[in-house]
Amino acid sequence: MAQRLAGGNAALALLCNTIPTGAILAVLILTFGPLSGAHFNPAVSLAFALRRELPWSTAALYIAAQLFGAVAGVWAAHLMFELPLWQFSATVRAGPGQWFAEGIATFGLLLTIFGCSANTPSAVPYAVGLYITSAYWFTASTSFANPAVTIARSLSDTFAGIAPAGVAPFIAAQLVGMLAAVVLSRWLWRQYS
Repeated sequence: MAQRLAGGNAALALLCNTIPTGAILAVLILTFGPLSGAHFNPAVSLAFALRRELPWSTAALYIAAQLFGAVAGVWAAHLMFELPLWQFSATVRAGPGQWFAEGIATFGLLLTIFGCSANTPSAVPYAVGLYITSAYWFTASTSFANPAVTIARSLSDTFAGIAPAGVAPFIAAQLVGMLAAVVLSRWLWRQYS
């Protein structure tokens, strides 16, 4: 919708993508948090498994569901906007700056989750929504910060897409950011660990 309405203005299209993404994240976390902890992101599930706060078997099931849900979601969006169901993105997102940005985006997202969980758990939904909203703008990559979303966006040749060749480096950077956040969070909030 943002791409269609922005009339070629990339900044406006990005803003139009940013606001609903942050808003729906807060809504989804509030809705599904009581059921599953609102695990929509493989990096988050892996981080909680590494911290021994989520069994590895549960993390594996969550990750499978996250990947399935991400692909189903992109296909649903294609159907809503009458786009071809099966497509690949042609948008190149590559290079050290993009990869570093993804590491930073994921690192910050996980620190937001861990810090809020340690101090004010009820703030997590709002903090995550606000973090992702702002990270769209302070990262060069527009803050995918989610391996499942990265894969899904490679299957959409729209404004939000990423060419399939860029997926592996983005995911690698996200996992490095996740690992750094796990290590730092243990030190920052050690009294809660």
